[in-house]
Amino acid sequence: MLGVLLVDKPAGVTSHDVVQSVRRRLGTRRVGHAGTLDPVATGLLVVAVGPATRFLQYLPLEPKVYECTFRFGETTKTYDSEGDVDERRPVPPDLVAKIAEALPRFTGPIEQLPPLFSAVKKEGKPLYAYARQGEEVEREPRRVFVERFETLVVDTPEAEFRVVCSGGTYVRSLAHDLGEAVGCGAHVVELERTHVGRFALEDAVRPDDVTADRLIPLREALPPMPLIRLNPGQMDRVRTGQFVKVPVAPPEDYVALTDPDGAVVSVARVDGQLLHPECVLPAEALHGVV
Repeated sequence: MLGVLLVDKPAGVTSHDVVQSVRRRLGTRRVGHAGTLDPVATGLLVVAVGPATRFLQYLPLEPKVYECTFRFGETTKTYDSEGDVDERRPVPPDLVAKIAEALPRFTGPIEQLPPLFSAVKKEGKPLYAYARQGEEVEREPRRVFVERFETLVVDTPEAEFRVVCSGGTYVRSLAHDLGEAVGCGAHVVELERTHVGRFALEDAVRPDDVTADRLIPLREALPPMPLIRLNPGQMDRVRTGQFVKVPVAPPEDYVALTDPDGAVVSVARVDGQLLHPECVLPAEALHGVV
């Protein structure tokens, strides 16, 4: 069993819970996901099944798109509604104007502190482990890119937003930081991921409805990465990890290599006319590919 699965994660479960559910439903242990969603969050989780887990790093996974609701005037230690409210402040009467004034500070390349309750590790230990013990450790800012941060609806004390951003961006931190910029604090009450790269939530399936026929073959999941079909001689070389030479150098950094029937067998790094396989499927993995 081999392929990529788009799952619509419900609220109240972890991304790991979804992986465990997929394992049970498909009867395989080899399942991984590309990009965690918090328990309070819903929406698109990209999951790889079988040897396709080797190719997660090559999938087109950016930008990520979220639709979210922030509640102003309240802060929590988790930056979302999972945590208890620890402070309340008056919401400014001109909330719409305050938000419009502050939003440009949170677009483009920005430095962002991850939430105290997050899986980011410090000295090999996730930040949430320190936070649960009541320890507030120093956090390193992370550079992320927010392509768009736009207001959809403001219904004081709540407001709905759409965020288009790079991987690694914490929408919870955006909520917290925007709340501080507005002057009254804020936290996330609803968060849905609608797109991951070119993958869309509308094509996803709920965890209880996962079946093998919903698997997307690598030849469909990897593009826009170019696909290059190999002849039998080139196949033999790639199977043993050797480079192959092509007549014209591809302009991309990476290409997907397929067997004569069009099934992806490898992703290769481009070095002029030489294609160096970095990730190769074992021959037996192709049996039963959808």
